[in-house]
Amino acid sequence: MKALLVVEDLPAIREWLVETARLAFPDTEVVAVARCSEGIEQAALRPFDVALVDLGLPDGSGVQVIQALRNHQPSAVPVVVTIHDDDEHLFPALQAGAFGYLLKDGPRHIIIAQLRRIAEGEPPLSPPIARRVLTYFSAGGPRGVDVTRFDPNEVALNARETEILQRVAKGYTLPEIAGQLGLSRHTVADYVKQIYRKLNVSSRAEAALEAARRGLVRP
Repeated sequence: MKALLVVEDLPAIREWLVETARLAFPDTEVVAVARCSEGIEQAALRPFDVALVDLGLPDGSGVQVIQALRNHQPSAVPVVVTIHDDDEHLFPALQAGAFGYLLKDGPRHIIIAQLRRIAEGEPPLSPPIARRVLTYFSAGGPRGVDVTRFDPNEVALNARETEILQRVAKGYTLPEIAGQLGLSRHTVADYVKQIYRKLNVSSRAEAALEAARRGLVRP
């Protein structure tokens, strides 16, 4: 393997993914970018063997990067690395051409082992995702899910995002929230990023006001 692309906008998580990629493939050049447009540009600019792509990016969806890779580099292996384990994110990514789907909150050694399976032609899938895919095929498709629809700016929050928004509004720090929920700090930071983007807010104060409006905390 000669080159690997990382597309992730949060600096700390991007550095973590770069280091993880280098541990999985020691002799591989790793190129890291922060935006969807930069990922699309890299896909057209030079060849990559593997790409680790986040879905929620500031200027678009990681699905667009995956599609660009499939168009420009059919032999490249796009792998989603995300916090989202729901059908609404999983199946559009797979439909766009993702070869694997890994959850960021998994232990690093497990993610490294999953990535190394690529050399054997096996898709890297976190265990919860593998179970969801098996359920999909055994049940004839995800019920009530339009796999052609992917909207990272959907206003509705899922249960985990609602839980984290409530704690943010109450003044808990990211490490405190991570400890309360049994998640890594990076995972909580990624959730907060998604929440801010969905709610179109840019500060803890604005998030707290929205939480109060939703009845999650007292004004």
